[in-house]
Amino acid sequence: MHAQVENYQCSTCLASNLNILRTGVLTSVATLARLLSGFLVMKLVAVLAGPEGVAQLGQFMSLTALLVVFAGGGIGPGVVKYLAEFRDQDGYVKTLLSSAFCFSLVSSLVMCVGVVVLSERITVWLLGDLRYQSLIVILAFAQIFVALHNLIIAIVNGMMDVKRLAAIHVGGAVIGVLAPLVLGYFFQLYGVLLAFLLAQAALLIISFTFFRRSSYFSWGYFKLSWSKQEVKKLSRYSLMTLTSALLAPLLQIMVRNILADRFSWEQVGYWQAVSKVSEAYLLFITMAISVYYLPKLSAINDKKKLIEEIKTAYKYLIPVVSALALGIYCFRDLITWILFSDEFADALYLYAPQLIGDVIKVASFILSFIMLAKAMTKTFLFSEIFFGLTYVALVYWFTAQFGLIGSMYAFAINYFLYFLFTFSVAVTYVRGMK
Repeated sequence: MHAQVENYQCSTCLASNLNILRTGVLTSVATLARLLSGFLVMKLVAVLAGPEGVAQLGQFMSLTALLVVFAGGGIGPGVVKYLAEFRDQDGYVKTLLSSAFCFSLVSSLVMCVGVVVLSERITVWLLGDLRYQSLIVILAFAQIFVALHNLIIAIVNGMMDVKRLAAIHVGGAVIGVLAPLVLGYFFQLYGVLLAFLLAQAALLIISFTFFRRSSYFSWGYFKLSWSKQEVKKLSRYSLMTLTSALLAPLLQIMVRNILADRFSWEQVGYWQAVSKVSEAYLLFITMAISVYYLPKLSAINDKKKLIEEIKTAYKYLIPVVSALALGIYCFRDLITWILFSDEFADALYLYAPQLIGDVIKVASFILSFIMLAKAMTKTFLFSEIFFGLTYVALVYWFTAQFGLIGSMYAFAINYFLYFLFTFSVAVTYVRGMK
């Protein structure tokens, strides 16, 4: 009996390791495609407008990320969680997804009207140039399509269909590469920003095409009907996601404004460039965590299995992110030159503290997903707001003491504090399990 138990535990561990490796490979392909698309946009802007243009692009992308998540009501993680738990119950799945569809559609329509009405104020506040107001109006309509795309992505992820999810991202990246090349050639910086928006909206065509061919597709998922109970459950995730989605770009905008006031927009461009490199390579890690661990942790109710999954994550992901961070530091001059231009050489000294913070960030993310998977709404909201505010405060204080590099020190220290918090939450939760 004991031998059989040991063999079962070993086979389960091996299966888990293979799953995370397979997920990592597939998500890496998709992430690489997205990175090529994203950095093409960044490279074009760097060449066309220099560091100031990169800083403005960062502002624009922050607004886009904010509106895209708000458009769909931020229910993606909730859809993933409940599909991972109940995907074998057809009746429940149809009720859940039709409710999610209505939630996303209504949210995106409300957001569209609001952004169009406030487009002039948003343009002045964010970019300081009314020439870009038409882009904000286009964004208002584009986010409706992106909201539906995000819902489909959540469905595919909840069904744990990693291959199809990777294919969708690769297909979207192809559009993300072609559109900026064409429109950027004809319309310069305005064309690149416009292409960014149109490529986002076009993702719906690709995701729906792949989703339509899946074995679990049903037109019943898109009925205009909802369950009050399911809407209430999804609303909890909406609150968590929207809080996170609202804070992330707003905090970045606040940090950029602090740096611009204290230094210059050229210096903000250096900060943005290093942050973008960091964000890009971490996509390989965070995407694997999102695709694999959120549905996996949502479905686990056994204490030993949960601990094993967390150990597996640290065993594979921390060495990978550490190796990537070290590699980027060693070749930071070449990477900066390839991705941006010679004008960004003064940003090289910012890499070391940023990369250290990246490793700590991944270590904390692995544990923070427990809050999402187990619907710890109050704890999650507290952590997002508290550590968002501490980040801005640390940036303000450290840049006064150390200059621009102080913003990177603030990033690393804030995530170290966040890691301590997520560790205490995880330990408390595991101890309470049977």
